[in-house]
Amino acid sequence: MPTSSTTTFNLDLNNLVEEAFERCGAEVRSGYDMRTARRSLNLLTIEWANRGINLWTIEQGQIPIVTGQLSYPIPTDTIDLLDHVIRTGSGQNQIDINISRISESTYSTIPNKNAQGRPIQVWINRQSGMTDAVAATTLIGNGTSVIQINPTDTTIVVANASGLATSGYIKINSETIGYSNVSGNQLLNCSRGQNGTTAAIHFTGSSVYTQNLPNINVWPTGDGGGPYTFVYWRLRRIQDAGNGVTEQDIPFRFLPCMVAGLAFYLSQKLPDALPRMQFLKAEYEEQWMMASTEDRDKAANRYVPRSLYYSG
Repeated sequence: MPTSSTTTFNLDLNNLVEEAFERCGAEVRSGYDMRTARRSLNLLTIEWANRGINLWTIEQGQIPIVTGQLSYPIPTDTIDLLDHVIRTGSGQNQIDINISRISESTYSTIPNKNAQGRPIQVWINRQSGMTDAVAATTLIGNGTSVIQINPTDTTIVVANASGLATSGYIKINSETIGYSNVSGNQLLNCSRGQNGTTAAIHFTGSSVYTQNLPNINVWPTGDGGGPYTFVYWRLRRIQDAGNGVTEQDIPFRFLPCMVAGLAFYLSQKLPDALPRMQFLKAEYEEQWMMASTEDRDKAANRYVPRSLYYSG
């Protein structure tokens, strides 16, 4: 007998939810059933982000290092950075040089964070990515004008800076601006047009919102010996469940695990499924173990000891 000659089987959201409900001994009967299943599915993928590295969500990115700038935002759907290097040159002449990751406590003890050179250390500040819903203050102008700020201005004066962190990111209209110091009501050393936005003119009275962007802080800051590029490999969030006709942002190998996980989540909310909950949990954990064991880097491990020598 001939085979199908296809390897395209997948489940859209409707079929995935139906399969999970059937494992709970129930049926999808209303729009609310679909809504509660979609909510559980989104929570399930967030749980997967906490369980370990999802190899299919690893993406490479790069950030040009600007002389004197110490902080750079990274995409808001970033879970963490896995690896990173400082790249000099380009094309066949490029060289990737290791940059060490340090903790917040180590970064905080660096005496002069504005020292310039080739970056050798990075602190990854894993913020939520959210923008405050209420304006922290309003815009007055800059050091030379009380009317507006222009796209090239690096000093911004606000009505009251007491509600702002001593360094961080703000949003005025559609522009994200980074700043590294606060003096009175002045935001100093501003980096304009951050996070993929464009530097623009902003008029007096514009609302200033706080942005809690995930970011990297490099040390030393860049100098004239570059150009330098921070190249990284990040772990991003799994995409949302979407509507009924979309497929999920997972490899086909994880379909049994996703169905089993959704069935377990639903069993905690469906009264008739409570007797099955422990069985569905065990099935979910078994499917996760099989899928996550397969979804791993199969390269050989190589360990290089670091030797330190001291002369007395």
